[in-house]
Formats: sequence, structure tokens, C-alpha cells
Amino acid sequence: MSNIEIVIQPKVSDLGDNFFVRRSLPNIEKKMVGPFIFWDHMGPVELEGDKTMVVRAHPHIGLSTITWLFSGEIMHRDSLGNEQMIKPGEVNWMTAGRGIAHSERASSAGSPLMLEGIQLWLALPKEYEDIEPNFFHCKENELPLKFDQDSKLILIAGSACGMKSPVPVYSDLFYLNGDFKKDFVFDMPLPGNHEGAVYVVEGEIDVESACFERFSLVVFRKGTGLSFKVNKDSKVLIFGGAVFPERRYIWWNFVSSDREKIENAKKDWKAGRFSKVINESEVIPLPSE
Repeated sequence: MSNIEIVIQPKVSDLGDNFFVRRSLPNIEKKMVGPFIFWDHMGPVELEGDKTMVVRAHPHIGLSTITWLFSGEIMHRDSLGNEQMIKPGEVNWMTAGRGIAHSERASSAGSPLMLEGIQLWLALPKEYEDIEPNFFHCKENELPLKFDQDSKLILIAGSACGMKSPVPVYSDLFYLNGDFKKDFVFDMPLPGNHEGAVYVVEGEIDVESACFERFSLVVFRKGTGLSFKVNKDSKVLIFGGAVFPERRYIWWNFVSSDREKIENAKKDWKAGRFSKVINESEVIPLPSE
């Protein structure tokens, strides 16, 4: 029996000006991988002149967001008063808890800027869904690193491969950036209640004699572990964690184990009861049902 549960090819959306976003999670057949419930690969896109990336102020509940850039930089602002630029190799970790609003903006600032990265959400365990919102920024040199002549592993969040990230997570999870040379073999056992996946950013990997290229998300069956061979020099993201016992509901930017909390968040955003984002006047209105 194969250890592969599903292979996901992302849904591609053009946000305008050829700014493409590739969404792998949630998928109609696979909503989550461990606590990971949303996975967007943005770009690559060149920002120049009037061409910018603007995500106006919008709300979240019941989740943490994390941004990991391959190139470019993004300014984060939120309703706690944080204003933080993020660059490649750094982590912006925002936990919404009972509710937060934030915005993201990127521009060329006078010279062309290539922007590419992964933006994702992690659902919070039920007991942490209503915690106070918070924000954490981590510099590149603060993240654990393992490397040799054939591999380089950066632990972005959680615990894995004998490393622990300083990012303050709320459940048992792992999120790794891997740069591997051709013929490298990666093997990572998982506990029985964990599931994991590998996402191909660049290059090509082999899983059970099947080849997977750029943008492929290979999800492994719960408890089977992650194992693949690198067919050519590749960059991958490896992630997963403990599976929650309860279902998670997702609507727009809201995640919760309780539908009523999502309905209340809708009303609060529409009525302007979320705190305002620092130095922002524009907001994204609540979508129609």
C-alpha cells in the first residue's frame, strides 16, 4: 500500500497584473495537513513603478499566520500596533486567537522587486482558539540550521530533526525549509497521530518511484513518515503535525471549531468592532455569503 495519501496541484488565481497565487490548501479532498489549513504560494512577480502588492486591512480568528519569503519584502501592520518588514529567511508569526486585523503591502521602492513566498495559516487547538492575539518576529540567524555538503535544513517553526524553533507555536508541528543536492534522500519518521507533506518549490523529487516537480504538494498518510529522493538540486518545504480531534470550519479569513464563533466574527467585522490596523485607512469589506 502506498504511503501517499494525496498529491495536490494548486489552484491558480490571477489577482491582476499577472500576480499569480497558487492555493494548495484547503483542497476539496484534503482540508488540512496536521494543523496547516491554508497554503498559498504567491508569485514570483516583479513589482515596479505603480505595480504593488496591497492586501488591505482584514480580520482573522482562531488561527496563526506565517509568511516565508524566497525573494522580496513585505510590510506587515496589525491592530496590536505592530509594523514589521519581513525579508527572506525571516519569520512573521501572527496569532489571531479571539481576533486581530492586519494588512500586507509590498512595493518596488524605486527599483524593481521580485516577490515570491509562501503564506499559510495554522488552525489553533480548541483550547487556544480564544487566546489574546499576539505577534512574533524572528530574524534569519535566530532559526535553527543543519547543513552539510548535500543538504541545508532550516527549521521555521515547531520541532524536527533534533531542532526546536523559537517561534511560539501552540500545537505539535514542524515546518522546514530544505535545500538539497541531487540524489539526497530525506527520511523522517512520524508519530502515529501526525501527518506530513512535502511541497516542491524548485526542482524535482521522487516518492515511491513517482516524480513530482515545482508546485506539487505530496501528502503522506498519517503516521507513515516522510520519505523522498531528490532527482535534481531542489528546494522544498516539509511540514505537518498532530491531527486535531475536532473538525475545523473555515469561512473567508476565519477558522474555528465552532461555527457560531465564525458567525460572530462576521458580525463584528461588518459592524467595525475589530480594532483598527496601525497606519491603515482601507479595509476589505466582509464578502457576501
